[in-house]
Amino acid sequence: MVAETVVLIIFENRKIISMKSFITYLLLSVSILSIFSCQKAINAIDGDYGNYPGGTISPYISILDIKNLYKGREVTLSTENMLGSTSIAAVVVSDHRENNLPDGLLVVQDARRLSQLRGISIPLGADAAKYVTGDSVIIDVRGGVLKRVDGILQLTAITDEKIKKVSSGNPIPLNRVRSSDILADPDRYESVLSAIVKGGFVPIPKEGEKLRGEKSLNDGFGNITLFTENDASFADSIPYGLANYYGISFNRQVSADSIQPVFRVRKADDIVLLSSTITVAPIVIAGFMSDPTGGDGNYEYVQLLATKDINFAATPYSVVICNNATNTIPSPQGWATGVVVSGSTTYYRSYKFNLTTGTAKKGTYFYVGGSGKQINGPNSTSMSALNWIRAFNYSTTPGDGFGPPTSIFANSGNASGVAVFNGTTVTLASIPIDVIMVASGGQLLGAGNPPSWGYRIANTDWYDIRNPITLEEQPFYTMGTNTINIKYNTPADAGYYNILGGVYNTTLGRWTAARSQINMILSKTSPIDTIQGSLATKMAE
Repeated sequence: MVAETVVLIIFENRKIISMKSFITYLLLSVSILSIFSCQKAINAIDGDYGNYPGGTISPYISILDIKNLYKGREVTLSTENMLGSTSIAAVVVSDHRENNLPDGLLVVQDARRLSQLRGISIPLGADAAKYVTGDSVIIDVRGGVLKRVDGILQLTAITDEKIKKVSSGNPIPLNRVRSSDILADPDRYESVLSAIVKGGFVPIPKEGEKLRGEKSLNDGFGNITLFTENDASFADSIPYGLANYYGISFNRQVSADSIQPVFRVRKADDIVLLSSTITVAPIVIAGFMSDPTGGDGNYEYVQLLATKDINFAATPYSVVICNNATNTIPSPQGWATGVVVSGSTTYYRSYKFNLTTGTAKKGTYFYVGGSGKQINGPNSTSMSALNWIRAFNYSTTPGDGFGPPTSIFANSGNASGVAVFNGTTVTLASIPIDVIMVASGGQLLGAGNPPSWGYRIANTDWYDIRNPITLEEQPFYTMGTNTINIKYNTPADAGYYNILGGVYNTTLGRWTAARSQINMILSKTSPIDTIQGSLATKMAE
């Protein structure tokens, strides 16, 4: 109405005005209208709904907003501090039938606000057992009191009469969480149903040991406490091997200003065994130089870590480097493709080094690559004194079995990678013992479901031959969850070395600290310790 009045005044004046003056008047009218609209919005927030026809406050408030009201001191919920809301609409994630959750706690969660999943524990006493995972409930939270009890943030002073069960059996989306995320932000994940994937115990349980009590659970990202009650139905189970753990994180008070997350599964079926055997990878990829300063040919190399004593004459291995950077022509034999001919053009795809002589001691690094044996291209620090198991001029010599003379690594474009294999025969069906992939572009999978070909992966810190959540087969890179990769370094020719810092535990046969890309720019005079020092991949027992 205000804007309309201003425009009316302009034209009722019946004067010829300049375009500049007209624009000024028009902008003034828009500004007045904006101010008027803002005032209506402010009135609505202040409760003056009469000036904003049709505007109503939802009766439901998110758990995220409720938890944000807690600032370290008890707070009583009211329509005022909930901005007119009265209730939460949530799904139950607790289940007391197998006696492994804190007594009397009803645990619910929602993702109502900004799709941010949050949970809250409500002490109901014996009534908490009336509800099971998947029940949809509406809870009148007016008069409820937020406070931390024994470390757990709880919504107290809520009775069963304030809870309305709407439906049962509602599906709950799987929420995969790394232990490091829970440890870093325990409040965020408290009272939330989560899945810790590929968890194993550190140390390995002794013979005859039971699941009851506290165990240190490691998923490759950190160690979190798994707690099992003495009277839980599965307390006397033998501790599992590698498994997925579906449960709820609760906090406990360890000091006046410090809390610690404790993870509890609800029932025996919440532990899904993936493997009961321990398989140690004899070799893991620790790093690589793919783009030395100056010419790449004959100066690229791969750093590998032996996790046991190896005599390569007795137990040979092979290393394959793939390169799809030039175009999207398929690689129908995966790692064993070698070259692809399309029309009159031959495209390089993979190159193999056979490791058939020499030895490597457990816990030591060894190298495969060009005969230049220098840390960062020509005229740089010599690495000739290190343990080179296979080194020759690959820019003038074909690979061992496949691969034309070439620069073996890509520096940009589509996907490339490194894989280690048992033995020296590599085919489309060969499964590597370790893999690291770079980027993700290009035609990497054959047609069909499942795909007819691709770059096979191993069970590592990054990749899984079976989806750890759905348990579906995903043997190739870019299938399912196998999408983690290193990024190409820029600018090119800067001398970036790719350190893959991580910790591989040979007792557990798994990564207790997953590898991560550390981009280290080397100079021509960088010492060997730069790539073998504290940041490098390590072995633990």
